[in-house]
Amino acid sequence: MSDRPVLVVLNGPNLNLLGEREPDVYGHETLADVETLCRARTDELGWSLDFRQTNHEGVMIDAIHEVRTRAVGVVVNAGGWTHTSVAIRDALAAVRCPVIEVHISDVHAREEFRHLSYISDVAAEVIVGRGVQGYAEAIDAVRRHA
Repeated sequence: MSDRPVLVVLNGPNLNLLGEREPDVYGHETLADVETLCRARTDELGWSLDFRQTNHEGVMIDAIHEVRTRAVGVVVNAGGWTHTSVAIRDALAAVRCPVIEVHISDVHAREEFRHLSYISDVAAEVIVGRGVQGYAEAIDAVRRHA
């Protein structure tokens, strides 16, 4: 087991369809491209990367519980759960390291229901509308807050 700090990136529902689903909103990069981007950035920082995606809310909550005391930071794109899940918000509130909320699209320029985030009040920073590059910016935000 490595003694390098671990950065955790958690992706919620439908993000496995990046590059296919609404490319005019989310772009043409795939989730594999996002992981490659994150791995390159964490390698530069000397950190390990734990990168996950799930379409199941309970699995996301279990993942947050699992990493809450061992990560240097958590980057979370909770997808649609951002606007619906108090349970994910409460799990993230128990995380002992910086949590950075990231969204590929500008959720504030979209449908009104996307303007509400249950996660933002427990996040050290929120990055929206920067495309997949927002993930690299989120990793840098973890570094600033850690």
